[in-house]
Amino acid sequence: MSRTISLTSDPIPRLTWRIALPASIGMFFNTMFNFVDTYCAGLLSTDALAALSLSFPVFFLLLAVGSGLSQGATALVANALGSKNPSQARLIFAQSLTFTFFAGIAVSGIGRLAAPALFRQLGAEGEYLQVALSYINTLLSGGVFFLLTMTLSSALNAQGEARVYRNFLIGGCLANLFLNPFLMWGWLGLRPMGVAGIALATVIVQFFGVLWLAHKVRSSEIFRDLPVALFRPHLPTVRLILSQSVPAALNMMTVALGIFVISWFVKHFGKEAIAASGIATRIEQVVLMPAIGLNTAVLSIVGQNHGAGLPDRVREAWLTNIKYGAGLMFGGGALLWLLRGPAMRLFTADPVVIAHGVHYLGFASATLAAYPILFVTVFMMQGLKRPAYGLWIGVYRQIAAPILVFYTLAFGLGMGLSGVWWGILGVTWSAALFALWWGWRTVRPVGVSAA
Repeated sequence: MSRTISLTSDPIPRLTWRIALPASIGMFFNTMFNFVDTYCAGLLSTDALAALSLSFPVFFLLLAVGSGLSQGATALVANALGSKNPSQARLIFAQSLTFTFFAGIAVSGIGRLAAPALFRQLGAEGEYLQVALSYINTLLSGGVFFLLTMTLSSALNAQGEARVYRNFLIGGCLANLFLNPFLMWGWLGLRPMGVAGIALATVIVQFFGVLWLAHKVRSSEIFRDLPVALFRPHLPTVRLILSQSVPAALNMMTVALGIFVISWFVKHFGKEAIAASGIATRIEQVVLMPAIGLNTAVLSIVGQNHGAGLPDRVREAWLTNIKYGAGLMFGGGALLWLLRGPAMRLFTADPVVIAHGVHYLGFASATLAAYPILFVTVFMMQGLKRPAYGLWIGVYRQIAAPILVFYTLAFGLGMGLSGVWWGILGVTWSAALFALWWGWRTVRPVGVSAA
């Protein structure tokens, strides 16, 4: 893989689209992957649909660890490359891979142990509980593959190369279209696996993704030569990786806990509301896709330019990505408002589920523009090697404020399910406005007031 761009000298707008566009396309197909899973689960039963929604907070704990390691490795590798230290970049990447492997095994085991109690807290019992456990236990059996694909992609992202991971996500989505029905209905004489077949299809795709991404990383000039000695634990490097990855992972875990908090409040309004929340969230993610790639762009660009000591380019990268993301999502919110009804009907014919989902998506359409402001700023701070910012704002946005606001609106003021939706909108925008202020305070030119 030849390196054809310079993150420290090429124009920021061109670099942004060069990285963000393939990253967004890849994430679109990753969301389509989840859409296929949701659609197939809907063909099985409402219990299967609800099982996917229930399982997401548990599985997200695994993804949070992988995302934290990936973000930390990308920031550190990019900083090393920006400061012209490729040997340090290779060491960080090798140590990240080793740590990822053992972390994947440990977190998968914890998830399997915790899932039954968490599902019962969310109202699952009897057949409903068994369906949910069959899905999550199968998914967690291949948990290490999910983490490895993310860490392998960090070596590419740090160089501004987002196309390889995009190609994996596209191929994985297409493979999932075949594997899901093949396994859940037992084609060609196989035993029908139901919702567990949907999970197994995902594990298979991730396994082959590890092989593909490892091959592509080895093809890059910087990581072609990785001696075995680099993979042996090196405590100073491990501490460095953990200092970047743990806050980022904990920030992502606040998202999982935030989903758990939302699910806990929503469950008081019935299983249909839970199912609607799961479907509507996936629809919201699709509309958000054009802006998601900006996170990868700002992390890679800021990481290398911070390592190279170029603060003006760091500031330009942050502002450029903020403007692009917010602009895209104001338009996306209008589109979501217009199509929220037909979008829900793609996944279920249950009128109660549709009504709940349409209600939620109306609020989501007004919230979308806040997300790129938040995410771009968090990833910018990660590139500056200040990951704790994202953790603290995550604790506020996902846990502390929602518990207080949702309870007050939904039960204290008697607004019911609408109170939860209003709470999401208000908490998200308050966090976004704080992120905008804090981001400018961090990167403003010397002598310019933050006020």
